[in-house]
Formats: sequence, C-alpha cells, structure tokens
Amino acid sequence: MPAGIPASLCVRCKGYKRLCGLPRCPILERFQAQTLAATRIQGRELGGLTPPGAVVGEHGYPRVRVYYAIPPTRDPADAAYREAPREWASRRVPLRRIIELRASTPTAAFEAQVTDPWKLYESELTPAALSLRPVDSEARLARPPVPRLRFDGITKPVGPTAPAERIAVTGSPSLPRKLESLIWDDAKAVDAVRELYLSGVDVYTIQRAMSLGALGSLKRRRLVPTRWAITAVDDILAGILRERLKGRPWIEGVEVYRAEYLGNRFTVILHPGPGRFEWVEAWHPRGLWTSTARDPMVWRVAEDDRGKATAVDGGFSAARTAILEALAKRGRRADVVIIREITPAYYAPVGNWHIREAVRIAMERDPLRMDSLEEAVAYALSLLEADPRKVASKSPTLRGVRQTKITDYMK
Repeated sequence: MPAGIPASLCVRCKGYKRLCGLPRCPILERFQAQTLAATRIQGRELGGLTPPGAVVGEHGYPRVRVYYAIPPTRDPADAAYREAPREWASRRVPLRRIIELRASTPTAAFEAQVTDPWKLYESELTPAALSLRPVDSEARLARPPVPRLRFDGITKPVGPTAPAERIAVTGSPSLPRKLESLIWDDAKAVDAVRELYLSGVDVYTIQRAMSLGALGSLKRRRLVPTRWAITAVDDILAGILRERLKGRPWIEGVEVYRAEYLGNRFTVILHPGPGRFEWVEAWHPRGLWTSTARDPMVWRVAEDDRGKATAVDGGFSAARTAILEALAKRGRRADVVIIREITPAYYAPVGNWHIREAVRIAMERDPLRMDSLEEAVAYALSLLEADPRKVASKSPTLRGVRQTKITDYMK
C-alpha cells in the first residue's frame, strides 16, 4: 500500500470509499496495471451476445461512463455464464477462473449524462442489459480494447475496454414481465424494488435496473453508479425483510453456520434477539489491502434491530440480505454475529456478490447448535487462523470469551 496510508484505513475503504482523500485508489490502480487480460482484440469490431451485463461508473459524475459487455460468442450458455454469480458460487468456481471469464469479455464504453437514462432505453441498451437471456449486440470501437481488467471492491471486474463509436442491439431483449411494466410506472424506487423482489426477479437484475435508471419516479430517473446501486438495493431489501419479520417470535436456541469461498471464511452466529447485527472482518496480513501489515486488520459494523448502522459497508449489506432472507423463510427473528476472515488467497477483488452467495450457501446448511452464545463465540474464534485475541478485541460480543482451540471441539 502507498506510504503514509495505514492498512486499517484500506480495509475500511476497499478502494471505493476514497477515505485516503485520493481521487483513485492507488492499490487498485497498481493491481489493474499488473493484470493483463487473456484475450486481446486486435480489431475495432465487436460482435456477440451480451450476457446481459452493463456497469455504470462514477468517475466524472454527473457525466459517467457506461460499460457494455459484448463477449465474442454466439453460444447463449457461454455468454450467460460470464455474468452468473450464483452459479459461480454453487459450483465453487475458483478466483482464477472468474478472472479469466471477465478477462475474455471485452467491453464497449461510452459516456452518458446521469439525468438522461431514457437515451439508453431508446437505443435498446437498457432492455438488453436487463434481459432474461443473452442478446445479440455489436459495436465499433475507437481503437482496439486495452488488454487489462478494471477491479474494485463492489462490482465484478470489467474486461478489456475501449471507447465505442457505435453500439447496436441486433437481437430482441426479453425482460421479466413485472420489470417491463414497472419501467413505465411512476412509482418510487423503493416500491418498485419491493414489487420486483416479491415477484421473484433476481436481485442482480434489480441491481442493474436501479443502476440503469429503469426504476423510480418517471421525471426524476437517474443513472446510478453500479457500486451505489448494489448497496442501495441490499439496503432496501433489508427494510422489506425486516418489515416481514416485525412481531415474529425469536429463534429458540443458538445456531452457527459456516461457509468458505474464494479465500473468504464466513461464520454466522444466530441467537435469540430482536434482529441486531454485528459484522466483524479480519483481514490477514500480506493481503491486497494489507501488504505492509504485521497483524490482522479488523473492521466492525454494528446495526440495531431498526437498521441503524454505525457505518455503511457494502460487504455487510450483502451478507445481511442473505441472512434476513433465511430468517424470513423461517418467520423468526434473531440477533446475528457475522465473522468474515479474509486470507491472502483472496488476491483480487471480484465484487461483493461472493459475500452474498457464500452466506446464502451457509444459511442453507444445517446449523451447529450450541448451548449458549458464549459457547458459539468461543467456537467461532477457535476457527480463526488470524489471532483470535486481536479479532475479539474489536467486538463487545466477542470480547471476554475464553479462548478455545478447535481441537477442544473434536474431543
């Protein structure tokens, strides 16, 4: 990390909050400069099936860049797989393969004014990016794409990119019926997200719809940088799910859930309570954001049962959605402690989708039942590779519990 910027600040920021005051994250800039894409497009013509996928940037706001993916494939299954976080997680697709998929997905970029989302809709780019299936598209670029990837801590990596002189959607998009009707509905964005989610529209489609300005009051629609839209949708869903859980009974015991994916280890503790959350991240030294750290860097977010949090964190919001979904299915409330341990094996930030999906997988498993919260916390700390004392020191819930070794639970 750059001299003078502490690792503790970097793990809070993860490259997107700009807490260091610099206009761009120097760690991501360096990482992106070193990461060459596998696919080199020599010409200026792109043609293929969009997965569907589009990303709205934030640099230069209110005039932003939009990235429209056009992988060189006519195979619908191949195209869709390039934008399939749930499938990646369920198949435990490794980090290297995800980077390869994104690196072989060239992207046409163009500038757009955030106050004019209808221009994208009229050119069929928005319907194509929200389609249920891949859509034929083509583009003429100003130059061959730069063979590098763009990374950040919230969105999936963006593949080799070049400015577009022209983009044309030559196929026929097919949108979810509820979304197609809501695009012309003068409804608040929060109400539109609720209707889409409760009708079964995929959360990633809802995120793109929010980002591309397809939801909300007709006269006030805006393009929303994708990073902002992802967290906004998670926060809206949290409110919807909390409302469904209002007045429901608490769970009766203490439960522990576990999952691991992409070098991230998640332990979720549920215990009787009205719905408070605590999120504790422990970043190992020698990782992407902690290259100079000697000890694990710990970051904590706490949220009360009404949704008032001590900080905004996209990773926490993604995990919270997965847990509230599981609780809503059961019709039970619980207080929640989530411990995320990030090892150096997570060497590239590929978006917080993997947090949401890993925690979903954890919550679908049978829990380990404990006699008390203290026993559950001791067990969770015993699983940590990072120093459990340093991790526990940042959390009132984790502090004061007798340190235990994992072997104690194997007797």
